[in-house]
Amino acid sequence: MMRILKISDVYFPRVNGVSTSIRTFARELQQQGHEVTLIAPAYPTPLDDHFEVIRIPSRYLFVDPEDRLMQRRSLRRHLPELHRRNFDIIHIHTPFAAHYEGIWLSRQLGIPVVETYHTYFEEYLDKYLPWLPRKVLRYAARQFSRTQCAVLDAMVVPTRPMLDVLHGYGITAPASIIPTGIPAGAFSSGDGTRFRARHNIATNRQLMLYVGRVAYEKNIGFLLRVIDRVRRSHPRSLLVIAGEGPATRHLRRLSTSLGLDHHVRFVGYLSREHDLPDCYAAGDVFTFASNTETQGLVLLEAMQAGTPVVSTAVMGTAEVMADRRGGLVATEDVDDFADKVCRLFDDPALHARLRAQAAAKAAGWSVRATTARLLEVYEGCTAAYAGDRNGAIESA
Repeated sequence: MMRILKISDVYFPRVNGVSTSIRTFARELQQQGHEVTLIAPAYPTPLDDHFEVIRIPSRYLFVDPEDRLMQRRSLRRHLPELHRRNFDIIHIHTPFAAHYEGIWLSRQLGIPVVETYHTYFEEYLDKYLPWLPRKVLRYAARQFSRTQCAVLDAMVVPTRPMLDVLHGYGITAPASIIPTGIPAGAFSSGDGTRFRARHNIATNRQLMLYVGRVAYEKNIGFLLRVIDRVRRSHPRSLLVIAGEGPATRHLRRLSTSLGLDHHVRFVGYLSREHDLPDCYAAGDVFTFASNTETQGLVLLEAMQAGTPVVSTAVMGTAEVMADRRGGLVATEDVDDFADKVCRLFDDPALHARLRAQAAAKAAGWSVRATTARLLEVYEGCTAAYAGDRNGAIESA
């Protein structure tokens, strides 16, 4: 049994891919007999979980109102308690306060530290700091990543393209490619008819679906232009956007300006355990065009529900779509993307074939298997760390 201390700048009720990854692995680690404790910010809305979460008082962030900054002094008060717990390893999940406090804790507790590189910052920062030159932001992101990765015992990345990017930065820390994976059956039993009834969507409407954080880097504005193109030949088509985030207001305005009020439906955040499986099941096509994904987990969730995908193939989504099974790959061109959506609307045989492929493909991304690989990283780090300490003691 391993005792694992995780630390992150974000966690539920803040909804994003990092929160999902943390919860998915933590629950599977528990099921395999390990102990997991997470240090994460306290949010105005409390939330319990199935494993231990130490909530640290936090404050509002000006640049991103969805996120919180943990108070360092409050976090460090937990050090005596953490010492008594005899943790084996620290796993950092975000590069802000959690990174620096995670490194500090690893030194205080005398245990190795692993970090997952969840976010492709080079393609992310300009969406939130548009007043700074892109070249400056790219340089800063690369230097930031090099500095942080240099102090790690090991690194986890979700996909090969993300690892290739980090190697291009000159990062040489030991790294393993470990996607999050999805729990068996998590999204395969949804009721699409129930979702449509709940949201007053007629059964004969052809439904494009987006699920995820409603943020600028997700390229949802492009999907609005795609549905604008699709509706010309398919007047019953509808784009459902499930999620919340800082770009919601902007996208609502854009939708109205394009005359799409009857072809776009914002349904907000949906619970993963209840509403989201129904939502996936209701979609005729899952659509995705983000260029910043390190994994593209939502594609696999949609596939597990049997919903074919039309997606660009960049970074994490390129890896998911590499075998071209379960969906169609489109370029970031409105006409090309829209044509592929229309093909799936119009060709029942193609839709059925991709639907079957999607469900089979998702079954191959088991969280049980990916967790076993993560444990190998943990065990390798703890063994190497113990060897280094013993060697240092003998030489002294």
